[in-house]
Amino acid sequence: MSAPKYMPQFLKNGPLLQEENRFDLKWLTIGFSIALVTYFAVVPLIFLVWQSFLTPQTTSRAAEFTFANYVNAYTSPETLNLIFNSFQFAVGTSIVAFSLGTLLAWMNERTNTPFKSLFYALSIIPLIIPSILFTVAWILLASPEIGLLNLVLQKIFDTNATFFNIYSMGGMIWVEGLHYSPMAFLLMSAAFRSMDPSLEESAMMSGASIPKIVYRVTIKLSWPAIFATLLITFVRSIESFEVPALLGIPVGIPVFTSAIYQAIHKYPSDIGLASSYSITLLLITTIGVYMQSRLSSSGSKYSTMTGKGYRPRTMDLGKGRYLTAAIFIVYFLLIVILPFLVLVWSSLQKFYSIPTMEAFKSLSLDNYKYILSYPTVGRAVWNSLVLAVGCATLIMLLTAVITWIVVKTKIPGRWILDNIASLPMVFPGLVLGVSIMVFYLNFDIGIYGTIWILLIAYITRYMPYGLRYNTTSMMQIHKELEESAAMSGATWGTTFRRVILPLLKSGMVAGWIYIVIMSVRELSSSILLYSPGSEVISITIWELWENGQYVELSALGVLFILGLFVLVMTMQLISKRFGVKEA
Repeated sequence: MSAPKYMPQFLKNGPLLQEENRFDLKWLTIGFSIALVTYFAVVPLIFLVWQSFLTPQTTSRAAEFTFANYVNAYTSPETLNLIFNSFQFAVGTSIVAFSLGTLLAWMNERTNTPFKSLFYALSIIPLIIPSILFTVAWILLASPEIGLLNLVLQKIFDTNATFFNIYSMGGMIWVEGLHYSPMAFLLMSAAFRSMDPSLEESAMMSGASIPKIVYRVTIKLSWPAIFATLLITFVRSIESFEVPALLGIPVGIPVFTSAIYQAIHKYPSDIGLASSYSITLLLITTIGVYMQSRLSSSGSKYSTMTGKGYRPRTMDLGKGRYLTAAIFIVYFLLIVILPFLVLVWSSLQKFYSIPTMEAFKSLSLDNYKYILSYPTVGRAVWNSLVLAVGCATLIMLLTAVITWIVVKTKIPGRWILDNIASLPMVFPGLVLGVSIMVFYLNFDIGIYGTIWILLIAYITRYMPYGLRYNTTSMMQIHKELEESAAMSGATWGTTFRRVILPLLKSGMVAGWIYIVIMSVRELSSSILLYSPGSEVISITIWELWENGQYVELSALGVLFILGLFVLVMTMQLISKRFGVKEA
């Protein structure tokens, strides 16, 4: 019997050498992996729910079971305002992000707009800028007091009027919607690109106008993608922390995430109240993720991609294509150029001011020198890199075993393991931080206040993403390869190490790159779990902001963005080296 042509070369050459250790670690590895995933995903949730029903423990009184936390949370007059603000913020953000992203995706995929290929290539750049830096940049641009746009317009029109107020619900929605619009653009671009354009072409040949074609044909064929994009941006915005914290807290516009943060950081801390808010936020995100998954599984009735080949014909906008090109340029200015330039400008000044000849004469690199000698920066960079690389490596190895169990075995109830490993996907970052904090405050094993608790938080939060990357690759590996290895005398450990893992290379590298990049930017979970000595870069930025060191923060932000850009480019080179098409 000849070996399959796609069998790895070392299997074709002959039997694998038997491992010296004859003990097959298969079931031990499986059991340990299941226990570890359950520990990461389920135990913190249990303690979060448990804590929400307890009174605070004091030196004179033990904690007691109570419903008071929920009564205090949901009988307060402020709670109605909290719920209204949260939904107003999330709905407004999703509409802004979807509207911008869909317009840009339609122009890019369906029209003859100039330079659209370049714009699509540049679409990854806004995703590099961390949310906290993007928010700070827009504060420097549109704050009523120090906003560059306000100061310039006041000087032009010789008035003290405020043109933009970023510290408002509208400002919060604008910043968050603008920040999530690249994600909506990529999602809707994929939907438009895979859609058969024959119906649009038929409508065009029938004399329908472009607006009518878009409304009556394109949008109606894109309903699954539209709903999915709105749901994703809704869930991401309702769990967002940076924008509500920096823009909402100073002017008294609370949402769930900022209320949770304030409940923990007030004196004395009200962990019970924070836990009850966290459970509510968790339920909202769970419903959103469930609706998204149901929509994905029932979207086949809207399918327009078939086995028949087609080549999309773009719509000729005539002179209107210059308008759409201008929209691309203005959008890129708003989301990348202006935020980055205002950080650069601020980082070169001793005190923040509008660009004038006098201000240009006083530019210096003192802030960069200050940041490079700042006591916590070097440690924060090291901690961020260690956490990102360690978290990504452990996640991809752990989820490789989990996906093998789910995809390749017939163990009863394996679907439950898949759901458990995916459970952290519904955890907002701040809620995850609360649950892990509550757990390790009650179950003291010596890691609270160390970098290890941050590693556990990162592994828990990003485990579902590693699972998805590995599952896609695992489903492409044929069972014959494992059977051939077994017939050659290999144990399960040898087969997994020398057959399965090499064949998972593409998905593992892509997932590893994604998790590294996301971990370096992480703030919402870290803000509740860090302590002196375990700071990461995002925490250092947060502390500089709280200290009012805006120009120094800007210098660190510029270096951080440039470092992330270099990291992403390096990761792209690594992905090409390993044959990964999309990282």
